Amino acid sequence: MASKGGIVDHEGMLPVPESVDVTGRSDVNTLRPGAVGLAGVLFLTVTGSAPISAMLFNTPIAVGFGNGIGAPAAFLFATFVLVVFSVGYVAMSRKITTAGGFYAYISHGLGRELGMASGFAMVAAYSVFEVSLVGGFAYFASLKAERYGIHIGWYWWGFGMIALIAVLAYFDVHISARILGITLLCEVLTLAVFDAFIFSKAGGNVTAAAINPVNAFKSLPSGSFHGTAIAGGAAGIGIFFAFWSWVGFEMAPNYGEESREPKKNVPRALYISVIGLGIFYTVTSWAGITGYHSLGEAASVAQNNSADFFFIPARHYSGDFLKGCLSWFIITGSFACGMAFHNTTARYMYALGREKVLPSALGRTHIKHRSPHIASCVQSAIAALILLAFVLFAPVDHKLGGADSVGFLQVYGLMAVMGVVSILFIQALCSLAIFNYFRSHHAADHHWWKTITAPILAMISQLIVVYLAIHNLSFLGGGYSYAKWLVWGDVLIGVGGLVYAFWLKSARRAKYETIGRMINQGIDQV
Repeated sequence: MASKGGIVDHEGMLPVPESVDVTGRSDVNTLRPGAVGLAGVLFLTVTGSAPISAMLFNTPIAVGFGNGIGAPAAFLFATFVLVVFSVGYVAMSRKITTAGGFYAYISHGLGRELGMASGFAMVAAYSVFEVSLVGGFAYFASLKAERYGIHIGWYWWGFGMIALIAVLAYFDVHISARILGITLLCEVLTLAVFDAFIFSKAGGNVTAAAINPVNAFKSLPSGSFHGTAIAGGAAGIGIFFAFWSWVGFEMAPNYGEESREPKKNVPRALYISVIGLGIFYTVTSWAGITGYHSLGEAASVAQNNSADFFFIPARHYSGDFLKGCLSWFIITGSFACGMAFHNTTARYMYALGREKVLPSALGRTHIKHRSPHIASCVQSAIAALILLAFVLFAPVDHKLGGADSVGFLQVYGLMAVMGVVSILFIQALCSLAIFNYFRSHHAADHHWWKTITAPILAMISQLIVVYLAIHNLSFLGGGYSYAKWLVWGDVLIGVGGLVYAFWLKSARRAKYETIGRMINQGIDQV
């Protein structure tokens, strides 16, 4: 696995190292080893999935515009697919410890060119994810502030969030882990209390149809409820939003170099987050539907007043206190989620920078905190510029709430769609890379289930979800005509990385050889 020996390139001329172990190298800035344990990795990754945002934002859309009663079953289906994906992902993480995540895995499994393309795509995806959560945070923080007589533009809350994250992420990763841990516990505890109230007081509304796997693939039928028309849904939309709710769990390997016993704790964090979130999402979305007397009532609220989908049953069955907690923690949860994505983006930039395929300054770490402080500052600047572009140029639709709605409908919604389409495609590509890596580099460890069947099933499943996203892009894009160009932006970024890698291969061979190949095996040889 080290840089000695290696393989020979296709021309038979230059030795190309399989990987370069940075352990003990003085010319490579490394992150702080052993900075976080299993709990820290979980806080840094599960918070990226933002359980409260996933439930309050995505469940109403899945119920009202997707598979209706089958929304919880869609979460079960997504759980199954992502557990299968994690099987191969865990096998790869045991072989390679790196801050580069997908970038490094795809480089090792499918070659440096596709590794570079995925690296560019991942940096862009996680970067816009931070901006997406900035939009959600700013929108809800603005609404909450107005209740207390504070009237300032929504975007000032967004710029404030970016600035605060920039300060916090500059320091030791311990600080991020602790803050994310506190916010995660608060939002999970609040949703668990919500679930308990609903199932104990509305038990007569419970129906097993909500977790029947068949219903995950059935669209909500059109009809009416108390004279209110209910539009039909599309099962594909419900399935897509279920997968959307997990984005963030896959960040665990990016903290391998900062984790204690990464060969053990990263796999544990992956399985705990996927399975734990799966159970939690299924139960909470089921509780959301159970809080209404009928599917028609739930679908009507989801279509016409989605922001209150969870607030209405919370207030009805437990009073204003729980409803108030939900309204506060959707703000703190959005902040924490944005911070988690910021940290991951900075680590992708750091990985590309220390390999010098991007400016080498990005690969430096703080002399005291050992954080990727330069990459972090660059990401903060990029997030601020994207937000500024929305403030200056985003079209304002007064029928949908005017300027204040830009933060939620466009910044949160469209940036999330752009990132999710890219992430799901990269995950599918990573599954193929895992299969090929073990086939070509570790044939003795090539297992019929772990590195063959599971990765292939995961790849096919996630490509289907990507298709569903693109097929329903007009809905996911909120009707904004420029939404379709965001997916093309994903394509161009990936192609740009591919072209850059081929250029490096012909003009900067030394840089080309390092693409995705700097790993840190010395941390844990278990």
